[in-house]
Amino acid sequence: MKKDNIIQKKSYEFAIKIVELYEEILEQEKEYVLSKQLLRSGTSIGANIEEAIGGQSRKDFFAKLTIAYKEARETHYWLRLMKDAKYIAEYRAISLLNDVEEILKIIGSTQKTIRNS
Repeated sequence: MKKDNIIQKKSYEFAIKIVELYEEILEQEKEYVLSKQLLRSGTSIGANIEEAIGGQSRKDFFAKLTIAYKEARETHYWLRLMKDAKYIAEYRAISLLNDVEEILKIIGSTQKTIRNS
């Protein structure tokens, strides 16, 4: 693993924040359905990044990266929904939305580089 792999680091740190948020929502709001969707998609981003890094080919790498991008889009949706449904405080949701938008930009830029090379 490269020490300077920014998307690997950011997606992992984001997953930790999502796990912590999930635990808080369960404890404070007793909400189990939406929060489980958020947990699944939010932690899947980093898992797919890890799979991409271990990809057997360039095509495999790109495919896993695409899945990570789709999971990040889904996570963006769940965060917005849970913010608007008042399950997540606005300040916290905005911070997480900024994080996932940064992840989306990095993944998108990486995909563009692969396509153009």
